[in-house]
Amino acid sequence: MSQRRAIVIGAGLGGLAAAAALRRRGWSVGLYEKGPWPGPAGSGLAMMPNALRALDAFGAGDTVRHLAAIQGDGGLRRADGRYLARTSAAAVQARFGDPMVVLERARLATILREAASDVPLHSDTSAVVVDVGDAAHSAVVRTGEGDEQAELVVAADGVHSAAREVLFPEHPGLRYTGWTAWRFIVAASAAVQAGETWGEAGVVGLVPLADDRTYFYAAAVAPAGERAADDERAELLRRFGHWHAPIRQLIESAEAASVLRGDIAELAAPLPALHRGRVALLGDAAHPMAPFLGQGACQAIEDAVVLAHALDVPEDLAGYTAARHRRTADVVRRSHRMGTLALLRSPVIRTLRDTFLSTVGRLSSDTAIRQLIPVVDWRPPTSDGAMASGGRSDPR
Repeated sequence: MSQRRAIVIGAGLGGLAAAAALRRRGWSVGLYEKGPWPGPAGSGLAMMPNALRALDAFGAGDTVRHLAAIQGDGGLRRADGRYLARTSAAAVQARFGDPMVVLERARLATILREAASDVPLHSDTSAVVVDVGDAAHSAVVRTGEGDEQAELVVAADGVHSAAREVLFPEHPGLRYTGWTAWRFIVAASAAVQAGETWGEAGVVGLVPLADDRTYFYAAAVAPAGERAADDERAELLRRFGHWHAPIRQLIESAEAASVLRGDIAELAAPLPALHRGRVALLGDAAHPMAPFLGQGACQAIEDAVVLAHALDVPEDLAGYTAARHRRTADVVRRSHRMGTLALLRSPVIRTLRDTFLSTVGRLSSDTAIRQLIPVVDWRPPTSDGAMASGGRSDPR
């Protein structure tokens, strides 16, 4: 039997994971990226236990565990530095069997590329779906090198996915959440405590990385497209420079050009399915989500592993949708709810929120862990055909 052919559009984290997972299961894969590879650096991310298990499915989990920093004890604070709730790294490890680890996005991309090292990567080459195919016919992708046919096309082309518009032209598309986000990585001159801070101006997160660096992120309510008149580092100082140490010091240590800013968008409604014909949507192309649960990359890697497993039968993309549609929609909803809670505008409601969180945090040390269970307590599908927990169901 001839080797099955797949084309992956997009060499971000989800596309790289899909290429690695498909090659692991014997597919011939071509990978197309419309921009240069690697892309811009400057941000970090968390790999939670669910993502580490997914990475294990194609042999990259231990490399990530070795190169990443383990997320230490931390918690949630007010702008004045008072803790509302604390988190325990040991408790996360004990409950889920793995720690939460953090690393630079660029480092994870390199690890995933190495896991798919025998997949040719065509950078600076666009790829457009021109025929989604069906059970009897291959899908067709048009590139600068000509048209290519494939039994499977994986569209991992990001939040502004062109493939999504081809598959579901009647879908209303993206909507702005009302939230904008900043991020940068900076060398830290002293130890930084992991965690988030919630206050009137928005949210700040501090994530210690390996080699004495810190990933800094922030979010706030802002009009779509708004940008600082001077630079985004100055904007961060205006919004958060009076918050507890070392927030101001970290912002001042960053180079202005290193501060990235982007508005947060979500789909106006869930897609009716995560596939059409022989084309599957993956990651941000399928279910863009707010970053407040740290699950965007984690869910894309889950998608890749479940997709490769479902396609032991080439036409079983319906199995992929069934396994992923409800779970990813739930994570999108949970991420949005967390953003709504973190970015409350009313001072009265913020005070009630903080009082509640502080009270619950004093009464129970595992509140944060219990909130994570529905998201993190996931395992990849097994070789006997069983689907992952939280997985197979009819899409709704």
